[in-house]
Amino acid sequence: MIDGLMAQCTVTDLERAEDWYARLLGRGPDARPMAGLLEWHLGDAYGLQVWRESERAGQSSVVLTETALDEAAAHASHVGIDHDGPRPGGGARILQLVDPDGNRVVMTGP
Repeated sequence: MIDGLMAQCTVTDLERAEDWYARLLGRGPDARPMAGLLEWHLGDAYGLQVWRESERAGQSSVVLTETALDEAAAHASHVGIDHDGPRPGGGARILQLVDPDGNRVVMTGP
């Protein structure tokens, strides 16, 4: 039985990615389980991994559910992450972000 999930974004430059994701998530990674891998534990059974793998970098897409999308958009702006603001999408609202490698990070919420 599956009891957890780690979404993953692949990147070329782990240091640059760590800075971007730390600004987005408001804190540094919770774990560095092995060389080239960062983890943010976002709940008891789920999280986000950032993995250095140049050959696949920029091809990832993750969706994060956010309880306060407008606040998340304001936070992203405050920490220097460009976006076009929350928009309708998928029956809710979405905030589309792109990391420095081109990976899509989509936040969805009310």
